[in-house]
Amino acid sequence: MREALNAGFPAARAYAASLTEAEKHPLEVRIAFDGDAVLFSDEAERVFQEQGLAAFQDHEERRALHPLPPGPFLPLLEALHRLRADSAGCQMKIRTALVTARSAPAHERAIRTLMEWKVEVDEAMFLGGLEKSHFLREFEPDFFFDDQTRHCEPASRLVPTGHVVSGVANQV
Repeated sequence: MREALNAGFPAARAYAASLTEAEKHPLEVRIAFDGDAVLFSDEAERVFQEQGLAAFQDHEERRALHPLPPGPFLPLLEALHRLRADSAGCQMKIRTALVTARSAPAHERAIRTLMEWKVEVDEAMFLGGLEKSHFLREFEPDFFFDDQTRHCEPASRLVPTGHVVSGVANQV
């Protein structure tokens, strides 16, 4: 998996405990992504891990107008975005969500980054550190990708979940 990520391919370890409930929305494919180290690089997460919340917020405020570098799952989000645009008249719909621990003021950089990349998500959840699984239960994704096991484990009890082994949180 690490080799695939290092080669530029999106890859994640699927949790065996993940439940499949695709029949709830038979005409939709719903995919939820974490932000840092998944859609975005781990640049900001590294600041948070090494220097704390105050330094992270300061870093993100100062760099709000500078797009984040891409993370390993940007190609998948871009492909879903193109597929949705190409199948506008199709009965099957694609819905995407950004589910991130970011909150104000760090949310601005994430939003501006998506705008710069010209990709849209249907839902953007800036949770400020709240437990993600409660929000995922409401969105009901067919799959959720996150880089941190502390988010993956509770989410996997509710929705199919993939652990993205990238970024500072997964350094060995």
